[in-house]
Amino acid sequence: MKKENEIAIEIKGLCKNYKMFERKRDRLIETLIPNINKHTEFSAIKDLELTIRRGESVGILGKNGAGKSTLLKMITGVVSPSAGTIKVNGKISSLLELGAAFNPELTGEENIYQHGQVMGLNNQKIEETKQDVIDFADIGDHLYQPVKTYSSGMFARLAFACAINVDPDILIVDEVLSVGDMAFQLKCFKKFEQLKKKNKTILFVTHSINDILNNCNRAIIMNEGCKIFDGGVKEGVENYKKLITGMLKEKTKEEKIEDNKNEKTVTGILGVNDEKVEWKKYFNINPDVIQYGNKEAEIYDFGMFNSKGEPVSIIDSEEETIVKLKARFNEEVECPTFSMTIKDFQGKEICGTNTNYLDYYTGNCEKGKSYICEFRQKFRLAPGKYTLSLSCSKFDYNGEIVVLNRNYDLMIFEVMSTKKFVGFYDLNTQAYFSEIK
Repeated sequence: MKKENEIAIEIKGLCKNYKMFERKRDRLIETLIPNINKHTEFSAIKDLELTIRRGESVGILGKNGAGKSTLLKMITGVVSPSAGTIKVNGKISSLLELGAAFNPELTGEENIYQHGQVMGLNNQKIEETKQDVIDFADIGDHLYQPVKTYSSGMFARLAFACAINVDPDILIVDEVLSVGDMAFQLKCFKKFEQLKKKNKTILFVTHSINDILNNCNRAIIMNEGCKIFDGGVKEGVENYKKLITGMLKEKTKEEKIEDNKNEKTVTGILGVNDEKVEWKKYFNINPDVIQYGNKEAEIYDFGMFNSKGEPVSIIDSEEETIVKLKARFNEEVECPTFSMTIKDFQGKEICGTNTNYLDYYTGNCEKGKSYICEFRQKFRLAPGKYTLSLSCSKFDYNGEIVVLNRNYDLMIFEVMSTKKFVGFYDLNTQAYFSEIK
């Protein structure tokens, strides 16, 4: 039996439904005439059971619309549940909507006092923490100017500093760590480490797999308002990777009931090994892809896969990843060259290769036939999002490159890594140190 003082948050039978109206006037009609029903219902949270213990750092993952933010807003009291109970033990500081308690007409310094009062601090406590907030925000003399004159970055830094320096028992973070530069983000994560050492509870919602891996000891996956996974971080990340490529099997009603009883889930994985299966449907395809070429060959399907043959759009930098493409030839082509290129979101080419560089002879490709090309490697890239470009070309009789089909920024993928290094690429360096005798 769980001890009461070990539980930070306990949720039972939690539901949140929203009324959906097709037209604005339908809302007015239903308000004026209660007996008329003009709405449908959307279930943002469905019968959720969840217990979070003191000292846990819980990462909540899920696609957009999964119910993550709705859950956090109910825990903090911003949104009322439609059914169920939420029991919170301790003071909450939330980073949901930064600066919600700020007055834009007041200076940054004045807003430090106002935020502290909203959080229930007396003037003595505010004075004790004021310098910590100022040092953490690090916005210089702007502190003494009205907040309405701040840039979005300065505003976010001050709001973050106020929220994180009130000594909370429970800290709730929702997609706000993109504020500020890298040095400021590093400062935020160091603060999280300090809170964890003090046995504080942290709920952390983000789309960054790396942030979850580096800062959490438990992972929860939400999907369509339901908790579909609750367990270890590494296992959670693997299941999330499968979820976003559609490879996480939907559980039966009986399995969901059993999950709620045991506070864990059992997931089923569907394999994709059949070459006749369309691969690209499992991935985030760029709608603005740039395509050109003479169409003597066409790349009509593609994907990224792990060593088990499962599609992956979130890639572990330490594991082998297979880039595969299918090409259909409309003309006979001798020894075509297939290539792949990785670019960052600023359009900078990070790395790439092709079958010609690899001295791989692709042979004579016949008209009307289709072929598969594979590239196997470890993407030792810095954590972040990238695009994959694929192309097929050939050399003419003069040695000039002829593009058959080129696809720039074809699909989007993400690299995750727990290793720390500088720049775009991990050199996989080994360091040695010894005394000179």
